[in-house]
Amino acid sequence: MNAASSPMPSLPTFPLDVRGRPLRDLRLSVIEACNFRCPYCMPADRVPDDYGFDSATRLSFDEIETLVRGFAQLGVHKLRLTGGEPLLRKNLPVLIQRLARIPGLDDIALTTNGSLLAGQARALREAGLGRITVSLDAMDPVRYREMTGGRGEIADALAGIEAAGAAGFESIKINCVVERGINDDQVLPLVSHFRGTGHVVRFIEFMDVGTCNDWSRDRVVPSAELRDRIAARWPLRALEANYRGEVASRYAFEDGQGEVGFVSSVSAPFCGDCHRARVSADGRLYTCLFAGDGQDLRPALSQGVDALRERVANVWTRRGDRYSEMRGGAGASRRHVEMFLIGG
Repeated sequence: MNAASSPMPSLPTFPLDVRGRPLRDLRLSVIEACNFRCPYCMPADRVPDDYGFDSATRLSFDEIETLVRGFAQLGVHKLRLTGGEPLLRKNLPVLIQRLARIPGLDDIALTTNGSLLAGQARALREAGLGRITVSLDAMDPVRYREMTGGRGEIADALAGIEAAGAAGFESIKINCVVERGINDDQVLPLVSHFRGTGHVVRFIEFMDVGTCNDWSRDRVVPSAELRDRIAARWPLRALEANYRGEVASRYAFEDGQGEVGFVSSVSAPFCGDCHRARVSADGRLYTCLFAGDGQDLRPALSQGVDALRERVANVWTRRGDRYSEMRGGAGASRRHVEMFLIGG
């Protein structure tokens, strides 16, 4: 057979959900435990201090590697490690080193509260971690401690960010969940602190994730209000998204001192371009941040990559989630998985 008549090589086919959305991003929790008790996620009066430290049901590193290989073969190229607090997982750099070798996976990120970051940043970078996001809900030390359930010190988080920068992490993202009357007065201090550093502060609308955070729409501060408040102090101009499906809308400071972002799941839902799946530390797949139930992947994992890939594809092709577009309407269940089980 000559070259002209040779069959074209077949291209991989990746699953689409019922709304035509591909699977591109995986948020993977590596531990359910956390050393903070932030009221909007893991309130101290509802989650005991020792929660999530029992490793009996936690996926092993071997299982995690098999899982991520399967997802990568379905088109996932972005992986974010979450918790709980992922830096509580022992030997995390060893896991990252293993995951960084998986074909097709070109972006590995991590979300952390930053309290343990100073001592681990360099090892994480050397292992192959590409990006870091730090959750930081206040600049005032007293307010910060309140926002972490009396567990955190702002100095530790700032030291972690500084250490991450020194280790080679560029443009660290700083995530702040804003609640009216709780920490909305911290917005301008956060912007002021990080302007000109190369890091990007992103403000996230308070969401009704989980069932234990006593969510109320009255405590949601719409992103447009925050944007206008910031722009009145430091003029802003809109930026294009870095890629389709980016969750944060981006704005640059007119004076060239960086940018800020806004995640507007309540006021401006972005379900239509959601390409993310989430897996809890015990191996359950959730196809939406607001899902009520997850699909157990452990039986498929025990059979290897091929079985795992087939199982995930089957779940994804039946996915029709669009909770944020339906919030409060018919069919919008209020039974949601807790945020600390699957990260943000």
